[in-house]
Amino acid sequence: MASPDHWTVPAALRPKPADYAYDLDRALAAVVSLSAQVPPDAFTAEVLGTERAGNGVLIRDDGLVLTIGYLIAEAESVWLTTGAGRVVPGHALAYDHVSGFGLVQALGRLDVPALPLGDSSRIAVKDRVVVAGAGGRSRAVAARLVARQEFAGYWEYVLDEALFTAPAHPHWGGAALIGPEGDLLGVGSLQLQQAVRDGEALDINMIVSSNLLGTILDDLVRLGRQAGAARPWLGLYATEIDNKIVVMSTATGGPAEEAGLESGDVILAVAGRAVGALARFFRRVWALGEAGVEVPLTIHRRGKTFDVRIASADRARFLKAPRLH
Repeated sequence: MASPDHWTVPAALRPKPADYAYDLDRALAAVVSLSAQVPPDAFTAEVLGTERAGNGVLIRDDGLVLTIGYLIAEAESVWLTTGAGRVVPGHALAYDHVSGFGLVQALGRLDVPALPLGDSSRIAVKDRVVVAGAGGRSRAVAARLVARQEFAGYWEYVLDEALFTAPAHPHWGGAALIGPEGDLLGVGSLQLQQAVRDGEALDINMIVSSNLLGTILDDLVRLGRQAGAARPWLGLYATEIDNKIVVMSTATGGPAEEAGLESGDVILAVAGRAVGALARFFRRVWALGEAGVEVPLTIHRRGKTFDVRIASADRARFLKAPRLH
């Protein structure tokens, strides 16, 4: 991911105010840069690092900022910087593992307008959108929606419908997806590649729809997570290869490592039910019950097939709680 300090979007890809029916510069002003510091002994430090940088979007006048959760997971300090250069400390208020969203409460005045939440179901593939990082037009991309479909992430994560945009934004984490009415339709999570003709690949951004926030926002603000029981978490990183679920690695100290799973293991079934797609695998684990439920897996390793039972856990219990400064 590009540095938040030393990059700009090529001029040809930037949005032009005349192309939009809303006040483009006002909408872009709601996007702030975000930097977070995570202690070296944090559970996520090994994978995500201790210094994280991205973007956030002011969604309420009281200083509530929406971002992507991995930027602030276990953060002991968060700083927000407006496009005008105003720097304000923030508190990592919530990280929702289901949607992937993170919330930061600004601990000072940002003096920028809030961007209202919109309805992403109202845009169609090929519709014009803007994907924006902090810093105005020079850090925004005039993009189009190129797909909306299910997404499964190797870290035990599934979205029923994610949004995909192109051209790709170079500093996508927490970037704002601004719709045709100048409202917030989602925040950036990843950069991926989409196959196109003649074996070429197109860089695209995966966006988490802001529609997922509507029913959980109050819970996140009040509790720091969704209300109700947590999903069972195995602590493994898996990928789909030739319709097989293959373990890439396991989280240190997590349930899968404790149960003896290894890199290269092929997961054939969950509770006796075959799996062949990553999203199906995760959903079958979650369907067994809440965090703590025992998860029976059928494993193939080096020519042998055997069963293993994993005592699942609540992922959040492995993470350091944010501290309010």
